[in-house]
Amino acid sequence: MRYEDLYITGVGVHIPGRVKAADAVERGDFDERLARQTDMASVAVSDGAAAPEMAVEAARTALRRSGTGPLDIDLILHADVHYQGHDCWAPASYIQREAVGNRCPAIEVRQLSNGGMAALELAARALDGNGLPTSSALLTTGDRFCEPGYDRWHSDPGTVFGDAGTSLVLSHRPGFAQLRSLCTVSEPELEKMHRGDDPFGAEPFEVRQPMDAEATKQAFLNEVGTSYSLARVQAGQSEVLKRALHDAGCELSDIDWFVLPHFGRRRITQTFLQPWGIDFPATTWSWGRTVGHLGAGDQIAGLAYLAESGSAKPGQRCLMAGIGAGFTWSCAVVEIRRTPSWDTP
Repeated sequence: MRYEDLYITGVGVHIPGRVKAADAVERGDFDERLARQTDMASVAVSDGAAAPEMAVEAARTALRRSGTGPLDIDLILHADVHYQGHDCWAPASYIQREAVGNRCPAIEVRQLSNGGMAALELAARALDGNGLPTSSALLTTGDRFCEPGYDRWHSDPGTVFGDAGTSLVLSHRPGFAQLRSLCTVSEPELEKMHRGDDPFGAEPFEVRQPMDAEATKQAFLNEVGTSYSLARVQAGQSEVLKRALHDAGCELSDIDWFVLPHFGRRRITQTFLQPWGIDFPATTWSWGRTVGHLGAGDQIAGLAYLAESGSAKPGQRCLMAGIGAGFTWSCAVVEIRRTPSWDTP
């Protein structure tokens, strides 16, 4: 979908701390072969802060940078992947109370690793054409991938999971970046890849603990075949890219920066770089490999890195790309309008 008057006025990321991959290998926490394949330098690890607490810190930063007050926030969306710290509880409402303090709708989005992009699409559709010149939406993500439920190093071989909170303010008010297009494509025929042959459980991690994405993937591939799965994945990703570029009125060669999921080197090469014909210097992977895959927050975090570091210059276009189990793919074309003069958190 093409957008004409939606802007990103603020972004924020809360990284609790980092653990070097080499130190994790030395301690025996991280398999040495996987460490070489992923080529991760370090991973963001929380030593106590819960996912929603990190999201609150990121939200406060994004709101301060955007200059947006509580009365201008008309929608709050919080995306996450893993456990949020309480059972049968609404983390979006906690974030609203702690970071905003108003009474607009506050809703949790559960679309796994594509959750941040899905929230961006929902917010864009909600704001588009509502006729309120100061209307804004606050998006947050937050995850903490810790045991016993998750082994950040091995639960999904090829991806190392990091802990962080991220936030973005989308608004009709002009900001440092403009949203040009945003598209999402779904392929439910692949949902079983993360279910496999496992029965439905009565409680989290009833079948296996910690989570093992490789086991469910192999069960699915044994049933349908690798070629079937690969063809569906490639088709979905190709479609969403073409639609986003078309709606933004540009070509792939017009994109200056690619904000991609923080996969390991081997997986990100096979998934994005080779199919799209792009190289690492045009991506945010050099930073992403220092924090790991932040659940639903890689795209917001990557855009924040480009803005904070001054890497993205006015007039440049950024393609934010997401993929999540289910499957869903999202792509957004964002144009940098100015270099923000923020304080870094």
